[in-house]
This record gives sequence, C-alpha cells and structure tokens, in this order.
Amino acid sequence: MNDTIAAISTPQAAGGIGIVRISGENAAAVADRVFSAADKKSLINSVGYTAHYGSVIQNGDVIDEAIALVFKAPKSYTGEDVVELSCHGGLYVIRRVLRAVLENGARLAEAGEFTRRAFENGKMSLTQAESVMDIIGAQGEQAARAAISAREGRLAEKINALRAEITKYSAHLAAWADYPEEDLIPVDTEELSANLQTCILKLRKMIADGDAGRVIRDGVDTVIVGKPNVGKSTIMNCLAGCERSIVTHIAGTTRDIVEEKVVLGDVILRLADTAGIRSTDDPVESIGVERAVSRMDSAGLILAVFDNSLPLDDDDKKLLKGLKNRTCVAVINKNDMESRLDAEYIKQNIDTVVYISAKDESGIEELGAEISKLLGVAELNPADGILSGERQLDCSRECLKMLEEAKHALDVGMTLDAVNVSLDSAIEALLKLTGERVTDVVTDAVFHNFCVGK
Repeated sequence: MNDTIAAISTPQAAGGIGIVRISGENAAAVADRVFSAADKKSLINSVGYTAHYGSVIQNGDVIDEAIALVFKAPKSYTGEDVVELSCHGGLYVIRRVLRAVLENGARLAEAGEFTRRAFENGKMSLTQAESVMDIIGAQGEQAARAAISAREGRLAEKINALRAEITKYSAHLAAWADYPEEDLIPVDTEELSANLQTCILKLRKMIADGDAGRVIRDGVDTVIVGKPNVGKSTIMNCLAGCERSIVTHIAGTTRDIVEEKVVLGDVILRLADTAGIRSTDDPVESIGVERAVSRMDSAGLILAVFDNSLPLDDDDKKLLKGLKNRTCVAVINKNDMESRLDAEYIKQNIDTVVYISAKDESGIEELGAEISKLLGVAELNPADGILSGERQLDCSRECLKMLEEAKHALDVGMTLDAVNVSLDSAIEALLKLTGERVTDVVTDAVFHNFCVGK
C-alpha cells in the first residue's frame, strides 16, 4: 500500500487515446521523471484536478505528446495521489509510456489493485467496488443501470439500513440481559417477532431481486427445442440477427447444437439451437436428439417450439409431457399460416404461450416481454440497488438463515440470549457483505477477477 503502482487503464487495442494511470505517494514524482510540461512546471507542485500539456520523454527521446491529469489525495479514485498520462492510443506508444514509468520508480499494478486501494482507503464499500466490474461487463441497459446504482451506493444504503434495524433489536436484547436491575423498557417478544419477520421479508426480496438481476447481468442458458421443421433454426437466426443455423425444408437438417448469445428485451439469452426431437432410426440424428434432450435438462430456460399450421402429433405431446414444472415458454411459430394446432392442449402443460412468425419476425417483442415476466425481470427496478454475484448472495442467504433462526428461537420461547446470538451472526453476515469485516482471502478473491488497470 505504500509503493507507487502503474498500469495501462485503457483496452489493449489501438484507439484514439491511451491512458497510463499512476497511483501512490510518489505518483507525481514518478510522472515528473518522464513527463515534460510545455510550461516547464513540475507536477509535484501542481494542485489537484489540473491538466498539463507536454511530452513523455525517455532517455532524451520524445515518446509521444501527452496530457498529464493530476489528482491529489484523498480526492482521487484510489484515495492516493494519482497522475494519468493520456497519450495517442497506439499499442506500441502506450506500452513504451508504461515502460518508461515503470523504469522510473513505479511497479506494475496487479489485477484490480487501483480499485482495491480505493476500497482499503475507504473510498467505496466492497459492494461498490464489485459494481465497477459489473459496469465494465454490462451488456444491456438494465445491467448497466443496476451496476451504476450499486456504484452510487444504493445497495450499500439498503444493506446498512437493514443492519441498523437488526442492531437496534440486538442492542435492546443485550441491554436487557446485561443490566436487569436498570429501569429498561421490557422486551415485547410479539413485537420483536413481527419486526424480525419484516426484516426477513425485506431480505427475501433482496435475494429474489438478486437472482433476477443475475439474469440481466450474466444471462440465462436457453435451449430451443421442438420436433423437426417447426422453425427452431429460423427463430435462432431471427434472434441472433444473422444466419447461425442452416434452414431448409428437409427435416433433421440440424444435427448438432448451435450456440449464440443474444439480447432480447432486458434479458441476455445464451441460446442453443438443437436437433429436432423425434423418434428416429438414423444413428447420427439419434445422437443429435440425445444431445438436445441433455441440453434441455440443464437449461435455465426452454423455448419449446410448435408448428401452428399442423396438428399436434405424438412427438409434440411427448415433449410437452417432459416440460411440466419447467421454466418454459411455448412458442407457437408460423402464426402467419392457418391454425390447425390445439393450443388449449399446450396451455394445459405450459403456462406461458406466445404466438410468433419467425419468417416475418412478428411477435418477437411479445416473446421478450413474456420471458422477462417469467424470469422475474419485468418488475425489477435496477435503480433500487441489486445484489450482484455469488459472494453477495451467499452473505445475504447467511443473514436470512440467522434471522429465521432468531425468530424461531423467539417464537418457541428460548432465552433472549439465544435469540441475540443469531442476531449477532446476522449482523456479521451483513458486515462481510459490505466489506467492513472481511478477510484478506475474500478480498483477494473479489479483486482477482478485475482487469489490470482498474
């Protein structure tokens, strides 16, 4: 934490601009050794939030013209002195600038070290730090809004408010147990039980929203299934916006799984187009059918496709039987043709039914809306602050478990000391969540997934 670090903070590709970030006690001194300002002023004597035009020089040779941005502790991203050298974005040039900085007193930053220093210097909570990578990795509007909301501290606010509420109850129980001779307000067990139930419901909602948020952030494994020639490959190509699957009138064209990632509405779908599921004696096609069934069993979402122009046959009905109680949308394709399908039979087995015409690309928006409803995304407000990632969800589930234990202990008449032990554990789980009591092992794991330069 006392040394000065540096790294390229822009993508490792040619671009209009490239930035080398330097952070630490000697950031300005290191930058001064490689940067020559046009006005001959030293960066060490510069005030914060100023920009200086000049050149980056190594061994007397000008590497590139540059802008040096100076930030003074604690008003910087890391909470330390920071200098950012903005140069032309050619890979060779920006790497030469970084090498010059490293040769003049800085060391190469580790993955996520700038953000880790921001966390350890109190510039952000651990949940805010984790949101930085969510912002970088956001692939849709809802995911970006959720990440920005967490970065602004909305999630931390919700967690801290819940923790304050639980702490209030714990403090009352502790005072009552430790100072029985004092004139304290007695513990109303019925009121406390009701208050704990309110906290439990809040936490359950946070966890449910976190699970839904994972869908808009990471996407969901989605498999397209159905018998041959119902239009699965046409739907795949329609959603992908390009020809990913071969489409012909010959049944059984798709023999293997074809995959593509698409954004439909607010949801990222990791799509897999599979072989048509039917009884067949063709050994090659049979392998494709087996893979389709296997993929269907492991998918988070199933798009079961049926041909609106044909009556349901035994293959359709067998597929429907295997889809009961699954996260599934029945997609009735070829809605542009005369209907000969028994839609009521489908609705008896699958709750969510959407009519589309993949050929005309009609009904796709409705399909996206129904998927959002089914996955719990439709009612999600990203601006509320949403749990992100397994670490945050695990801490929240641990807190929920402890709160439920505390309420149960209270309701069955156990001692208030026993109730308070569970409440203390619930508080501890929330402290781990925000990073106020977190081990180095957890911190290392969080920042290990960051890119170098952030």
